[in-house]
Amino acid sequence: METKELLDENLSLKQEIKRLSDENLSLKQLFDEKQSSSKQEIKQQSSSDDDERETESPSSSSSSEQQTVTPWSVRGKIIDHEKVIKQFGCKKIDEPLIDRVERLTCRRAHVFLRRGVFFAHRDLDKILDRYERGDKFYLYTGRGPSSESLHLGHLIPFLFTKYLQEAFKVPLVIQITDDEEKIWKKLNKEESKRLGRENVKDIIACGFDASNTFVFSSYATVGGALYENLVEIADCITVNKANSTFGFTGEVSTAKMIFPSVQAAPSFSSSFPHLFPAKKNIPCLIPCAIDQDPYFRLTRDVAARLEFIKPALIESKFLPALRGNNGKMSASDPNSAIYMNDSNAHIEKNIKSSVSGGRDNKEDQKKYGANLKEDIPFQYLSFFLEDDAELEHIKKEYGEGRMLTGTVKNRLTQVVIEIVERHRRARAAVTEEMVDAFMAVRPLPYMFE
Repeated sequence: METKELLDENLSLKQEIKRLSDENLSLKQLFDEKQSSSKQEIKQQSSSDDDERETESPSSSSSSEQQTVTPWSVRGKIIDHEKVIKQFGCKKIDEPLIDRVERLTCRRAHVFLRRGVFFAHRDLDKILDRYERGDKFYLYTGRGPSSESLHLGHLIPFLFTKYLQEAFKVPLVIQITDDEEKIWKKLNKEESKRLGRENVKDIIACGFDASNTFVFSSYATVGGALYENLVEIADCITVNKANSTFGFTGEVSTAKMIFPSVQAAPSFSSSFPHLFPAKKNIPCLIPCAIDQDPYFRLTRDVAARLEFIKPALIESKFLPALRGNNGKMSASDPNSAIYMNDSNAHIEKNIKSSVSGGRDNKEDQKKYGANLKEDIPFQYLSFFLEDDAELEHIKKEYGEGRMLTGTVKNRLTQVVIEIVERHRRARAAVTEEMVDAFMAVRPLPYMFE
């Protein structure tokens, strides 16, 4: 190798080491905050608790300009997702990639893809390469059940995963990490399992098909081939590596140390011999929120050592809290979230009290227009209003001052109530027997059809 090439490579390594060092320092500081506030958080925990891992300490909440994105905490006045891409080292989803998805699936891209809700990826292009050659892949996503019902933010990855499953005609595995809630939230084991089944009903209500979908819980299923892979993964992760990735300290329980391997194992098809008996290395695509990236970055690191294919990821932005752009929607404040079991009156009340980017009076609104970046109702419409033309009309009229905040909030109320009512009807039809059918360990002979 030439001397110049060696020098360039050495410089790149130094830059990468510095990036990881900065990132890991931030993770460690956040983990320390989480540990110090966990006892108080447990006491305050109620049925509105959430899996969002959002913890605020007096010291961190005073710095509104800083942003933090980790598996446990998402904070920041306005999350700069471009900055998150650079921090995590993933890639932005661009228009040519979206066009390619549409061409390969012969259907229009999902609204979440067209509008940049799912905005980042790891190796999505490689998954599409394989698919174009006629090779198969499977989908994997999950849910940590810490609340009775899903809220709108929880719904996003499942709605998008359903689109991917139907568009590519591939099987799906969904992990219910009931063990995670015992480990991190200190929920009673039986309560974690109960909430898991309740959340499965919400997931089924999204419209998944039992013929190509396997839902499993950690407590009930971790064993056999899945556990074998879990041990192999854990054996590749040193204490130093776990500490540097997640900011673990000497006070952390060993259960927390092992959990990343629990979440990683479903990324490898050999964990499911009842689904893939003849093919032990089928690629995996994981739709998830961007805060889950550190888990799967670690998973990808160990994949090559185990002779597995690195899982690919397609990652979403966060749905902000109704009370303002400070992280993501969280049930730690029930007034900041809209749940699938909320009444219409409660939905209307919460939307009316949501943070607006409109001006203080009609005259200023007409003169200056709304600040759309800080307007929560408009941001929600950009997630959930299906009609592109109507959204563009609202953007123009509201942003230029010809539309008032009340009009935008009323339209959002209509959109959200329609989504929630449709979901409530579907969930009411889900029986315990249907939950058992989705969670039964079984072959799926028609999963690629």
